Amino acid sequence: MSEQIERIKTLIIGSGPAGYTAAIYAARADLKPVVYTGMEPGGQLTTTTEVDNFPGYPEGIDGPTMMVQLQQQAERFGTDVRIGMVTAVEFSDEVGGIHKATIDNDKVVEAETVIISTGASAKYLNIPSEQRLRGGGVSACAVCDGFFYKGQDVAIVGGGDTAAEEASYLANICNKVTMLIRKDYMRASKAMQHRVNNLSNIEIRYNTEVDEVLGDQVVEGLRLVNNKTGEKEEITVTGLFIAIGHTPNTGIFKGQLDMDETGYIITKGKSTKTNKPGVFASGDAQDKEYRQAVTAAGTGCMAALDAERYLATVETPEEVS
Repeated sequence: MSEQIERIKTLIIGSGPAGYTAAIYAARADLKPVVYTGMEPGGQLTTTTEVDNFPGYPEGIDGPTMMVQLQQQAERFGTDVRIGMVTAVEFSDEVGGIHKATIDNDKVVEAETVIISTGASAKYLNIPSEQRLRGGGVSACAVCDGFFYKGQDVAIVGGGDTAAEEASYLANICNKVTMLIRKDYMRASKAMQHRVNNLSNIEIRYNTEVDEVLGDQVVEGLRLVNNKTGEKEEITVTGLFIAIGHTPNTGIFKGQLDMDETGYIITKGKSTKTNKPGVFASGDAQDKEYRQAVTAAGTGCMAALDAERYLATVETPEEVS
């Protein structure tokens, strides 16, 4: 491991809407933020072909372009954006203490404040045809992408509350929604089940799994398999939505930060404060309810303001160069 240790005021881990918004605010507050992008620079939006619901883009914008612009805006105010992965952390328990982060298992960075914006990863079926058509009709966010399938036939995979909620949302804008549930029952709450069952254009298929997503460039249909009988059937749809959950990218923080049972970081009240002084969490790493780019950006702003206020109340142990 490298012996070089760098000291900074604000370390931002992650480069999605939360991370870059935090960087914009932190840089404007002269916190000299350093952003480490992680394995997926730009976050989940880089896999989204069209972003139609972020304020300020009346004609819409594709996800990768939007993230490049957010990065450029952060860099305009002096943010140091670096390609690299934070592989380990050591958070201080003391107010005014110094936090340590290891980058790519080599370099150690010391920071007075840390903003976590590592996001969450949608769970997919991991079928080759599904992965190939991500962005071409396969989506893990009905609220984000459902609009593009207005009046069309779509399918959604999942049987929990999220799947039921997204199926209901899609039913309001799509011609028909086929809900694919691998078990012989729905895990969703009774209230959500009633909502789904009361919508005439939702068809529920139990004991059904996706065998293959059909289509070359875009989704044209699905080959389904009944996991009880083995019988296969093809249906025509133009969109496939996966709603089987998300995994927060918070593994390296376990044992140091308070989390819920699924790994989302717990923050205090309406703030972004974690249980460690000077460590703040924003975006999908701490939000399992909304998971939208605009809400992630909002909490990124909050985290930077929380970090600025924190630094104003503590004595810096050592002057930052």
